[in-house]
Amino acid sequence: MKKLFEGLKNFIKKEPVLFAALLLAVLAVCIIHPGLELCLQAIDFRTLTILFSLMIVIKAFQSQNFLDFIAARLLRLCKTRRALYFLLTYLVFFSSMFVTNDVALLTFVPITLLIFRRIELPSLHIVVLETLAANLGSCITPMGNPQNLYLFSYYGFSALEFFALTAKIALPSLFILAVIIVFLTRRKLADHGGMAEPHELSGNVLQTQVVRLKADFRTALYFADFVICLLTVFHVVNYLIMLAVTIVIMAICNWHLFKKVDYSLLLTFVGFFIFTKSLSKVPAFTDFVNSLLSSPLKTYLTGIAASQIISNVPAALLLSGFTNNGAMLLLAVNVGGLGTLIASMASVISFKLYSAEALVEPETAVVECPQSGRIETTEPADNHSHSYFAVFTAYNFVLLVILGIIVYFL
Repeated sequence: MKKLFEGLKNFIKKEPVLFAALLLAVLAVCIIHPGLELCLQAIDFRTLTILFSLMIVIKAFQSQNFLDFIAARLLRLCKTRRALYFLLTYLVFFSSMFVTNDVALLTFVPITLLIFRRIELPSLHIVVLETLAANLGSCITPMGNPQNLYLFSYYGFSALEFFALTAKIALPSLFILAVIIVFLTRRKLADHGGMAEPHELSGNVLQTQVVRLKADFRTALYFADFVICLLTVFHVVNYLIMLAVTIVIMAICNWHLFKKVDYSLLLTFVGFFIFTKSLSKVPAFTDFVNSLLSSPLKTYLTGIAASQIISNVPAALLLSGFTNNGAMLLLAVNVGGLGTLIASMASVISFKLYSAEALVEPETAVVECPQSGRIETTEPADNHSHSYFAVFTAYNFVLLVILGIIVYFL
């Protein structure tokens, strides 16, 4: 019994969102009794199969070092600290459109931490910037994040309608990120954070880093599968054909990739599908949620607020069953990815990577003291986490307010 309790405790700690989704689904089935047929109708198998195929093909590209190879080549072009900030931030921004925000962060944050440790610069602000870039860049395409893929399918957006909406987030985001980078890398910021930062970069890991590309016959098959996935997203190819092609290609090329798929995310979707469909059969709850979503502004504010508490993917799944205003909900849950650390689960990835790096090698702060010269101090790992949380929260809530107002009135 004790082992069972410990196992459950570890599962909740590792997969809190999945646990919540399954618990809510079980409670809904036990209390509301929706029936097996309704539960099966609630599950959006098209979204799940597309999400599965995209996840496994991205894992395939990762296994061949594609993103690492491209990043290493581009980083050699950086000659100044400002160029490095721009390149890393926008690499994450644009790559997240196609490989999802969590994959972009898992790829580039470790590279960033390595680079900044080698060139002796603090990495706090750039990691937070990359997190912002991942959450904002992934908003732009249907495959950029799970909630977009789901809402694109659920509301039947055309490609033109979808990109017209997400452009309201993309264009201001590109400008705001650029302004932040210019401010952070201005020359007068040399003493910022207690560290004198070199403005020019040369003879460091940026120029010496070598990443080998593992291209072979499988590469062409992976690209073909990725194209089929995109065509399926835009309703050109049937999702069952895409699934069959994906399974065959991965079974031939690298069957180990099946073990690397995030099945917990797929099960999370299933749990919330059943939960929201069951709740839609309860008149009192339906009336309450409908009152929260009775106007475009209310839908927008409710979507943002819900994202802060339960994360934007569950918010999209929950609220979509109660409103026909898909456009406003799409904007709300994407803008709502800013704010709290759990507003977008991808943000937790950056926090964990940064905190893990701090435990291994606490970041060194170099203080310029006129009386005694340079003094090096090492910041404890606990303070590291608190600093990250404080900086992350400040950036996110300021950007949430600014971008939230801009997007609504565009």
